[in-house]
Amino acid sequence: MRSIWNGAISFGLVSIPIKLVNATESHSISFRQIHLADGGRVRYRKVCELDGEEVSGAEIGKGYEEADGSVIPITDEDLAQLPLATAKTIEIMSFVPAEEIDPLQMDAAYYLAANGATAAKPYTLLREALKRSRKVAIAKFALRGRERLGMLRVVDDVIAMHGLLWPDEIRAPEGVAPDAEVTVRDAELDLADALMATLGEVEMESLHDDYRDAVEAMIAAKAGGAFEPAEATVEPAGGQVIDLMAALEKSVRAAKASRGEGAGGAEDESGAGAGAGAEAEAEVTPMRRRSGGTGRKTAAAPKAVGGKKSTAASAKKTASSAGAASKKKTATTAKSGTAKSGTTKSTSTASAKKAGTKKAGTAAGAKKAGTAAGAKKAAAPRKRASA
Repeated sequence: MRSIWNGAISFGLVSIPIKLVNATESHSISFRQIHLADGGRVRYRKVCELDGEEVSGAEIGKGYEEADGSVIPITDEDLAQLPLATAKTIEIMSFVPAEEIDPLQMDAAYYLAANGATAAKPYTLLREALKRSRKVAIAKFALRGRERLGMLRVVDDVIAMHGLLWPDEIRAPEGVAPDAEVTVRDAELDLADALMATLGEVEMESLHDDYRDAVEAMIAAKAGGAFEPAEATVEPAGGQVIDLMAALEKSVRAAKASRGEGAGGAEDESGAGAGAGAEAEAEVTPMRRRSGGTGRKTAAAPKAVGGKKSTAASAKKTASSAGAASKKKTATTAKSGTAKSGTTKSTSTASAKKAGTKKAGTAAGAKKAGTAAGAKKAAAPRKRASA
């Protein structure tokens, strides 16, 4: 990799010759400006305002414009002669825990490469010291015409330096936070924790730029003449009042489903249980109620079954009574023989069995059978008395 700056790390009395190498690169797709009428390229030409002629890069220098509009020329030699210790040196000032560095201060990143064989030993010494202390080094250095802050840390077996913004370059977040006072309940926090736990961690190496892939595919399609633009689906704008608890529960279920886990309720993870659902109006799908007639019919089913059982029992009881009456009748009648008595008994027994087997007879039939049995029972004493 090509170095963009050569200098040294000043580590107390130790000086480590290094080369500064860009640690990052941009993969964004660049576009050119064209004339829409004919597709011609539109370029920016650097033209001198005094003579109107185009100026090459070798003829362009730096200048500072004062308030009255006058310009003071500044050369690279002028900047190199400034009495700064950081002109060609990364000067380490202190070592601090990494968590004390505000990520808002992070700027461009660089690798520091040892410059020469003599730099290998002090370079390794600083690297191992950073590893063992679990701290980062805060340094000052000058690059591209200005002095900057830097943070040195170890990445694998290399010392990396992150450019840092100066503290006064970080704007205070005034007027950014919501003005209204909002209270967050423990149940909502539990669901948020469950969602965080369900989403889990991600391997940074697996992330990629989907937008860049889509742009490259579109360029390839247009180059081949087979590009057909599709209508983009525009989601409705915000401003809708949502049930936060229901939204969190849905998010937990969706995250579990995407990870191939069971789509159980949020209480499985958060422990919020029914308490969380009772406090908020989560979406509940109501069961469809059956029609009134069907409901009554269903409710009356057990009674109908019970009625059938009692009807069968009554039929058996009635058949028994009829058999007893028949026996008395055959015993008191002199004209009836033994065969006739047996026939009468078997006939009544068969009727009783038939009534018990069917057990689908209605209550009206049972009542009728009982009435008939009563009539026979009432008729028996009269013949007995006549005998």
